[in-house]
Amino acid sequence: MDVSSGDISAMVFGRVLRDDLGEFSLDGNMLRLLMELDGKKNLAVIAKNMGLNMGTVRAVVLKLLQLKLIEPLEDSVSVVDTDFLEFLNNQLSLSIGPIAEIIIEDIVNELGYSLSKFPSHRAAELVDLLSKEIQREEKRRDFTKNMVDKIREKEY
Repeated sequence: MDVSSGDISAMVFGRVLRDDLGEFSLDGNMLRLLMELDGKKNLAVIAKNMGLNMGTVRAVVLKLLQLKLIEPLEDSVSVVDTDFLEFLNNQLSLSIGPIAEIIIEDIVNELGYSLSKFPSHRAAELVDLLSKEIQREEKRRDFTKNMVDKIREKEY
């Protein structure tokens, strides 16, 4: 995923061990962020701990990536499971018909992901975007309610 744009708050980074560490000049924010990175906390948590906004965190992360001192840990971001995706497709199909699967794929792609790696922290955003494709208010309301219940059940 591109760190220079988009929402990076859920991304998790780990430190890269290097032998030539003494050859780098790090400012205070770079050093503090590097110390906070543990491969478990996402950037939103780190930003809050450091008292920084996400714009500042993004700039620091970009510098650390350029120096090859950190790397993104893809596996640490939780993704929606097949049960959720099947339920989503079923619920949207009830509202708009068989084109639901194509619309889901299109919106997931527009958000920059694939169905197999769609992050769970963006499930509510996906549901909101999909609900806008439903013309009838009653069906939109039912779809949204059912999906919010599923998101709560899955603890996304």
